[in-house]
Parts: sequence; C-alpha cells; structure tokens
Amino acid sequence: MNHPLHFALLLLSLGFLCQTTTNAILMDKLANSKICADEECSYALSMAVALDDFTAPDCRFINIRKDQMIYVYSKLTPEEGTGVFWSGSVYSERYVDQMGILGYFPSNLVKETTKFKKDTDTVAIPTADVDFYCF
Repeated sequence: MNHPLHFALLLLSLGFLCQTTTNAILMDKLANSKICADEECSYALSMAVALDDFTAPDCRFINIRKDQMIYVYSKLTPEEGTGVFWSGSVYSERYVDQMGILGYFPSNLVKETTKFKKDTDTVAIPTADVDFYCF
C-alpha cells in the first residue's frame, strides 16, 4: 500500500471516532457508594427473582422480565430523594443473549431468594468518579 491510502484510511477512521464520541450523552452518577461482597464487586451478593418486567431507560440499566433470575453484585447506597438501585446480571436459559450483561435495576422490582454473603460480611466502597457516557 502507498502512503496516501494509509493517510486517507486514518482520516476516515478518525471521522468515525469523532462522530461516535459527539453522539455520547453524559449520564448522572446514581450514588456515591455501594455495598459489595468484595472490594472489586466480582462476587455475587445474592440471587433474586424479578417480580415484574423492567425496561432499561438508558445504557446503565438492564432489561429484566418477570420471574427471571438475577445475580446481584452490588447495592447502591441511596442518596436523599433518589431511588434504590442494585446492579446485577440476568440468568436464564430463555434469555441466554442477555446473560453476562451487567447493569442496574430498581431493587423494589426483585425479591432476594438466596444470600451468598451475610450483611456483616459485605464491603462498602465508593463508586467510581469517572464520567459515564451512553452512546
């Protein structure tokens, strides 16, 4: 390949990158701290079942369906006047395409069925101070 073609491909790639980042929407932080099973929030706190359907309003959340099982990885510590959200991922052979996707959901739409950690064995950690963008 010659150099002008490389340069044209680079400019084209940068154009797509700029277009993608300009369409991003800065999202507000949901809480300043969260409760987890470990300091990395890599182990599930509990298993829960969805009591009703929930459609994610933006990219921070996950869709859940009634009776779907959910692994709960963290519980946000609510701020004054805000809702209580937990993070987790769905588990279901019926919704295998959603398994492994981590996101938030309202805690009042699920019922914990199994706790893997006692409340006294959990860790309170601050949430990340990075900006969150939805594309």
